[in-house]
Amino acid sequence: MKRQGRLAVGGPLGIPCDSGRNYEVTAASFRDFNLPESFLAALDQRGFTTPTPVQAQVLSQPNLDTDMVVQARTGSGKTLAFLLPLLNELEGGGKKPRLLVLSPTRELAMQNAGESEFLGHIRGIATASIVGGMSMEHQIFQLRRGASVVVGTPGRVLDHIRRGTLDLSEIETLVLDEGDNMLDMGFRDELEAILEAAVNRKKTWLFSATMPDSVFSLCKRYLKEPLRLELNHEEEQHEDIVHRVYLVPSRQRMEALVNILLWEKPALCLIFCHTKTDTGEVAGRLQEEGLMALALNGDMTQRERSNALESFRTGRIPILVATNVAARGLDVQGVSHVIQLGLPDSMETFVHRSGRTGRAGHEGSNLLLLTPQESGRFKFMIRSSEMKVEWLKVPDIQEISVIQRERREESLLELVPAPEIRAWAESLLERSDDAADLAAKLLSVVVKDIPTGYSLRDSLQRELDQRRERAAARREGRVGSRFDGERRGIGTERARFRGQGLSIRIAKGRNDQEWSVGRILGALCAALGVSRDEIGNIKMRDSHTEVELSPAAIASLDDGGRRRLIDRGLISGGSGEPQPRLGGPRRERRFDRSGERLGKRNFERASERRPRYGRDA
Repeated sequence: MKRQGRLAVGGPLGIPCDSGRNYEVTAASFRDFNLPESFLAALDQRGFTTPTPVQAQVLSQPNLDTDMVVQARTGSGKTLAFLLPLLNELEGGGKKPRLLVLSPTRELAMQNAGESEFLGHIRGIATASIVGGMSMEHQIFQLRRGASVVVGTPGRVLDHIRRGTLDLSEIETLVLDEGDNMLDMGFRDELEAILEAAVNRKKTWLFSATMPDSVFSLCKRYLKEPLRLELNHEEEQHEDIVHRVYLVPSRQRMEALVNILLWEKPALCLIFCHTKTDTGEVAGRLQEEGLMALALNGDMTQRERSNALESFRTGRIPILVATNVAARGLDVQGVSHVIQLGLPDSMETFVHRSGRTGRAGHEGSNLLLLTPQESGRFKFMIRSSEMKVEWLKVPDIQEISVIQRERREESLLELVPAPEIRAWAESLLERSDDAADLAAKLLSVVVKDIPTGYSLRDSLQRELDQRRERAAARREGRVGSRFDGERRGIGTERARFRGQGLSIRIAKGRNDQEWSVGRILGALCAALGVSRDEIGNIKMRDSHTEVELSPAAIASLDDGGRRRLIDRGLISGGSGEPQPRLGGPRRERRFDRSGERLGKRNFERASERRPRYGRDA
C-alpha cells in the first residue's frame, strides 16, 4: 500500500525549503518500520495495522534526530506519529523527564497522555499528565515519583517550572501538538518561556493543521533548519468530507437547525457555536424539540465535561454542542456530521471544524448554516479554494414529512415481529372488517410523536428576493455600495464614538489583493474579541488601512489584542500604536482564560442585529 505525501524541507520566514517535491512511502503495515515487537502487539490490540499517511511519513524518515514541522489535518493520527518513534528512543526507569508534549487543551493533553501510558507501560516508561483544572498535589506527586514523559497544557507546565516542581534539564525532545491552536488561544508567551527553559533539548517537533504567520515566526525563532512534512493538500484534506451549505432565514436560525437535524438524521453530530452561552441555549432548545443534546464549554467542571464527552462517545447522546475551544483536541471516532452555526472566522477555522468528521477513511458531512447575507462572505472566503461545496435551501416541513414517512415505512417493512406480536396482529385482523382501516389506526399511533419541523421556505425566499432586489439597485446606481474602499459608520454617534474613538494603522491595503474591507473588519473583530459595532470607519489606502476603534476596542488592544494583531500580520512593531487614550470606560474582557468567548448571541432575532463579520471563538 502506498502512502503519498508532500515533503518540503523548509518554507517561508526563514524555514529552509526546496519547492516541495512529491514522494511516496510504501507501507502496508506498521511492521514495515523499525518498531519493537511490543509496540506492534499493542497496536494490533487496538486494531491499528495500517499507518495513516502522517504516521507513515514520520516513521519513514531516515533521520529523526532533527527539528521537524509536520502539517497534517485534524484527525490524521498525529499522536501516534510522534509517540511511536519518540517512545522507542526512551528507556524505562528514568526519574527526570526526557520527553515533553504540549497540547492546547486539557482534553487533548489527557488523550495524548493516555496513548503514552498505553505504549509506555510495556517498556516501563512512566508518563505524568499535568493540566489545568486537576489536582496540583497529585501532579507534584507524579513528578517526584519520576516520569520519563510529561504531557501537559502550556499554562500548567509553566506553573510547575516556576514552582520548581518540573525539571527540564534532561529534556531531549519537545513536541508542540496543534501548534496553531496553542498560538490562537494566546499561549505564545507560555510557549516561548517553556522553549527557553528547555535549553538542553536536542530537537523540537511541531505538529499543526495550518501554518499561519504566527507558527512560522515561532519556528523561525526556535527551530533550527527543521525538516518539513506537509500532508495537508486541499484535495487530500477534504476527500472524505462532503460539504453542504444550507441557506436559512436570519430570524429563524434555530428552527432551521431543527429542520436540518431532522432531514439529515445524523448518527453522531458535533455542532459548533460562537460563544459559551450559545452552547447552552442551543442544547437547551434542541432538548425542548425532543432531540437528545448536551453542551460542552469551559464553564463546565471537569467532571461535567468528562460525563458529556463519555455520553457523546458512546452514542447515548448523539448531539454535542461546543465552542471551538472546548472541541479542540476532541478525539471521537464515528462523528457523522459537523454543523457550523454561522460564518466561521476564517478558512482555517472552517477546516479545523470540518476535520472532526470524515476520519479513518469514513465519509463525513460538514454542514454550514448561513443566512443569505452571510453566504456572500463565505463565497469570498473560499474563492481561491478548489473545495466542492453543495448549496441547498433549508428543508421545509413538507419535505421533512415525506422523508420521515419514507424512513418509517422502510423500518416497518424491515422489522421482523416476534411470534406473540404476529399472533396478536392476526387476532386483531379477525376482529376487524377493514384491514386498511386497522393499519391506518396503528400508523396514527406510530407517527403521532414524530417531529416534522417548521415551515421556513417562504421566509427564506423573501430574504433571497430582497437581497436580489438590493443587488440590482446597486448595479443600477440607485444605492451606494457599502464597501467601495471605505466603510461608512452606521450613525454619527457610533461612527465617531462620541469623540473618543482613535485610529490605528493596519499593514494591509489595496495593494494586498487578498485583503478587503470586509476581511479586515472580520480579522479585527476576531483578534480583539469585539463586535463590529466597536469598529468605526475603515479607510483603505494603497499600502495600508486606517481603522477607527472605540474605547472598548482600544482596551482590548491593550489586553493582548496587539499581540494577536501582530501574529496575524495586521500590524508590525509600532505601526498599530494608537494615540493616547482620550477617555472612555474600559470594556470587560470578551475571553476567559481558557480562550473561549464570553457573551450572548440571540439566535432567535439574528436579523435585527447588524451583520457579524467572522466572529468566532
